[in-house]
Amino acid sequence: MSDRLSVFERIVRSARHVGQSPITEAREVHPFDERNIHPEISAVSLNLFDNGHYSQATFEAFKLLDNKVKSASGLAESGYKLMMAAFNETNPKIRLTDLATTSEKDEQLGFRYVFAGAMSAIRNPRGHDIIADPIDLCLDHLSFASVLLRTFDSRKAP
Repeated sequence: MSDRLSVFERIVRSARHVGQSPITEAREVHPFDERNIHPEISAVSLNLFDNGHYSQATFEAFKLLDNKVKSASGLAESGYKLMMAAFNETNPKIRLTDLATTSEKDEQLGFRYVFAGAMSAIRNPRGHDIIADPIDLCLDHLSFASVLLRTFDSRKAP
């Protein structure tokens, strides 16, 4: 039955192209490419997204981010508590800046709360509740997760 369902899904998804010229079809870009979604997020979220599981795609992206921070920091916490401890501006496990100037300390502090807030406001509800996100909200969340992951990737230490 799942084979028939996947065939049906492919037919339905391609129906949006009916009546379009081949040039339009060839120029269509996947939303992940338009949004420059981080490749590691694409690896965990693309299939879910393409199959219409937008909330799960978002959850998996933020779970990836959580696991990367956990691994780099060596901390056992997760979510909000992990981010608050890992990016603590006075004794960080992960330094996003050199922490040499007031501006760099402020940036570390700000991202501490941005990472922590993302876990509480975006990841957690999708891990605990059944949420039906629309496609545009999912893309916004994945774009935001990409910004955070790129920020993490460009960290100073470790």
